[in-house]
Amino acid sequence: MIYSFNYHPYKRHFRKPLNTSHGLWRIREGIIISLKDDRGKIGWGEIAPIPWFGSETLEQGLNLCHKLGEKVTKEDIDQISDRLPACQFGFESALESLLSWEQNSRSFFNERKMKYSYLLPAGKEVLAAWEKISQQYPLPITLKWKIGVYPLDVEIEIFRQLSQVLPSEVKLRLDANGGLKLSQIQHWLDITDKMGNVEFIEQPLPPQELEIMLGLNQNYMTPLALDESVATLKQLEDAYHRGWKGIYVIKAAIAGSPRRLRQFILQNPIDAVFSSVLETKIGRESAIKLAKELSNPERALGFGVNHWFIEEKEE
Repeated sequence: MIYSFNYHPYKRHFRKPLNTSHGLWRIREGIIISLKDDRGKIGWGEIAPIPWFGSETLEQGLNLCHKLGEKVTKEDIDQISDRLPACQFGFESALESLLSWEQNSRSFFNERKMKYSYLLPAGKEVLAAWEKISQQYPLPITLKWKIGVYPLDVEIEIFRQLSQVLPSEVKLRLDANGGLKLSQIQHWLDITDKMGNVEFIEQPLPPQELEIMLGLNQNYMTPLALDESVATLKQLEDAYHRGWKGIYVIKAAIAGSPRRLRQFILQNPIDAVFSSVLETKIGRESAIKLAKELSNPERALGFGVNHWFIEEKEE
């Protein structure tokens, strides 16, 4: 089957820059793609790269789209390089959407309410932000706070203040984006073990320090989760075979082939938490379909992010 192919790049402006240990993120850029068959049925996909997270660049995605031209086959899609994981996800999702069109797959969001983890701003802004979210979404809820952005003593003090006011029905996740040093994460773990109110700390150290995180995960009660360390399917497979038995935060939109990701997790059950890459509704829907099938149902999905954007509201 030969499919008509179209694409266009997009830009989404954050309400305010997202501050992480990687720096400030002001605009989310990506590519919306579509495939149309000879019956006129259309499947939609999204290429939403995050190069500092381990995916290809936007320019590489655009180059692939330009190279493919106006006609695409399944064989073309199957041959997309593993070096282009966001492209693999976008094209396979578009094809899957097209092939399941008659089953009305795009009605998924109406099936049931999903449990989301809502992303909080870094620094002291969290003290006011959590209340706004808790007023919008009924308890119990899960919140994620970015750390490793400000000095350690400052963030520890904010954490203590936050812990004093959070209701017991709130689960809290801390996300360092690989921005901590060993002494810093040990300090954090000493505190969170005593407080007992943190569901897990996400990617405390850089990806190359997996062995250290393996040791930390065995020596402290607060669980650790891998994120940047398992950004792509190849990295996820490597961490699994190196013995990581903790939590995997999976950003499906940059992980690579959805078909191969599904196959790996079904064959190797893991404690998976699927998470957003700040994609549009098109990529989000494809990622949540995978999450519904493969994510740990006891953990909230990391898709509570639309309040960060100007044009969309949370589902």
